[in-house]
Amino acid sequence: MLREIADLGFTHAELSHGIRIVLVPGILRAVEEGFIKISSTHNFCPLPAGITQAAPNLFEPSADDPKEHSQWLRQSKRSLDFAAQVGAKACVFHLGSVHFWFWRPSVKLHDYLQKHPGATVQSDPEYARRLKKAYATLRGRMPDFWHQAMKSLKQVHAYALERGIRIGCENREKLEELPMDDDFPALFEALGEDTICGYWHDTGHAHIKQGLGLINHRQHLAQNASRALGFHLHDVNDHAKDHQAVGAGDVDFEMVSSFWRPEHLLTLELSPRVTLEEVVDSKLRIEALIARRFPA
Repeated sequence: MLREIADLGFTHAELSHGIRIVLVPGILRAVEEGFIKISSTHNFCPLPAGITQAAPNLFEPSADDPKEHSQWLRQSKRSLDFAAQVGAKACVFHLGSVHFWFWRPSVKLHDYLQKHPGATVQSDPEYARRLKKAYATLRGRMPDFWHQAMKSLKQVHAYALERGIRIGCENREKLEELPMDDDFPALFEALGEDTICGYWHDTGHAHIKQGLGLINHRQHLAQNASRALGFHLHDVNDHAKDHQAVGAGDVDFEMVSSFWRPEHLLTLELSPRVTLEEVVDSKLRIEALIARRFPA
């Protein structure tokens, strides 16, 4: 797997949340042989025993169930150990979600857009009303879940610090997932200036939320740029499907690249359905943006 990636011209790779345990010996061998380096990993990596498909939300830090929390803490520490073992600089984390017994607030938003395909989310008054109500419902139920997520994050903070691994807190694509987009600054303020936690920006997630009228992609990046550790780079097509090849959708990568700094980690996070040619083309497009952003 890693040899194929290296043969495409990549010097670094991110190990995602779909890495099965059986792949670990080969990964360690690749790292030892030195033909590729690991820039970052994604919790949980490797996957828990018995899990064979990507499962980043198998256990959530926002869960108040003691058994689930114990498993989240155990598997997260295991991921941080593995990140240190392969020489990664950062491990990307999801911070959980707000759960509802019945209808999630986002359901009515999606339902309205499906029934009104011509609606413009920025100017449709009925959509604005539904969005305001959804946010109010979410905010009302969020505190206990957010408190638990923050508590969990603080529990792995020292563990990550000891291993020299930074924690990238990723923006998410669903309304009910944490943090809410406006809460990233408060999150980092609560963790303190010396925190090893930082912001991890996913271009596809941000673009999807912009399409729903939840954020402005540029403004969101500007708000969190000073805390950014890295980026997941992928495009979004007309059907709001992400993990597409760069250039295959509407994400403004020129804008995104204006926020890059030399120390940032840039990862192409593409669907397995993306062709080999599209992977290479995505790489070339990002390299061209890097060259323009940081001319020699």
